[in-house]
Amino acid sequence: MATTPTSTPKPKVNRIGLQVLDYRGGKTTLCAGCGHNAISERIIDAMYEMGIQPEHLAKFSGIGCSSKTPAYFMSRSFSFNSVHGRMPSVATGALLANKTLLALGVTGDGDTVSIGAGQFVHLMRRNLPIIYVIENNGCYGLTKGQFSATADLGSTLKSGVVNDLPPVDTCMLAIQLGATMVGRSFSGDKRQLHAMLKAAIAHRGTVMLDVISPCVTFSDHEGSTKSYKYVLEHEERLHELDFVPSFENISVDYDPGTAFEVTMHDGSHLRLRKLEEDYDPTNKIQAMTRLMQANADGEVLTGVFYINAKAPSFVDMLNLTDQPLATLPESITRPSREVLEQCMEELR
Repeated sequence: MATTPTSTPKPKVNRIGLQVLDYRGGKTTLCAGCGHNAISERIIDAMYEMGIQPEHLAKFSGIGCSSKTPAYFMSRSFSFNSVHGRMPSVATGALLANKTLLALGVTGDGDTVSIGAGQFVHLMRRNLPIIYVIENNGCYGLTKGQFSATADLGSTLKSGVVNDLPPVDTCMLAIQLGATMVGRSFSGDKRQLHAMLKAAIAHRGTVMLDVISPCVTFSDHEGSTKSYKYVLEHEERLHELDFVPSFENISVDYDPGTAFEVTMHDGSHLRLRKLEEDYDPTNKIQAMTRLMQANADGEVLTGVFYINAKAPSFVDMLNLTDQPLATLPESITRPSREVLEQCMEELR
C-alpha cells in the first residue's frame, strides 16, 4: 500500500529570512544556572526579532565570566575580547572607524566599576552609540567570589564575611554622566529584559543596562543581595514595558493616562505602563531621586529609569564623513606632499 510522503515544515525565519540558529554561538562553559546564560538567550531573542544582520554587529568585552559570554551568541558577528576594564576605548575606536556597525558591549561589575571605572566614566559622558550591558552579580566569579564594588553594604559571602563598604550604583552614575538610556533588569525576568534589549537596539546613543545576574557558585545564598531569592522578594518595578518596532503595526491597549510612550530614533515605540503614576523617565532629576529612595528602602528597582531619544550621539557630534573611515581610500586619508609642506611651514 502506497503511503503519502509528509512534507517537512519550513523553519521559522525572521523579517530578513534568518533562523534563530543563525544568532546562536558556542556552547556555554559557565556554571549551570548562571544568570549570564539567561542574558545571552535574551540577546539572541532580541537580535532575531529585530532582524539584525549578524555581520552588522560588533561585540566587545573585557575580562571575567561576563566577558566570556559573547562567545555564546551570534558567532557570525565581529568580536573583540579586550584587556580587563579597557573595553570602552576599544569599542570607541571601532565605532569611529566604522560608524555603520551596531555595537554591543558585555561586561561585568568588576570590569566596569573597579579596574574599568575610569573608562566607564568617559564612555557614559560621550554618548557613544553602544549597548553597554553589565552582568552584575556583586562578586568576582573567576577569583573565588570576593566582593566587587557593586556589592551592597551588609551583604555576606558564603564564608560569612560581611561587606562593610557602600556600593557603586552604576545606573545613578550613568544618568549623572550623560548616558541617554539607562535601566536595570533581572536575568530571571525574561519579558522585561527582552523588551529593554529591543528598545536598546533601536536607540541611537549610549544605552547602559545593569542586569542583576546571580552567580550560582558565589552569590546565590542566604545573605547575598544578588541572589535569585533576594531579587524576587525585593524587586520593585517602575512600569511594565512593551516595545513596538518600526516595522510592525501592533497596538498595545492602556488605560488613558497610565502609559508613557517614547519614540525611538528609528521610529519604533517604547511604551511604559506606569506602576507609579507620577514617574517621568525623561526627567533626570526624578530618576536620580527615585533610585536614591529605592536604595534607602532596600528595593531592587527595575525598569527604564531615564531616556533621552533626542540627544546627538558622539558620532553625530564629530561630523564624520558619510563613508566609514575604515573604508576610505589612501588617496583621501594620506595628505599630499604639498599639504604636508604647508603644515610644516605653518609650524615654523
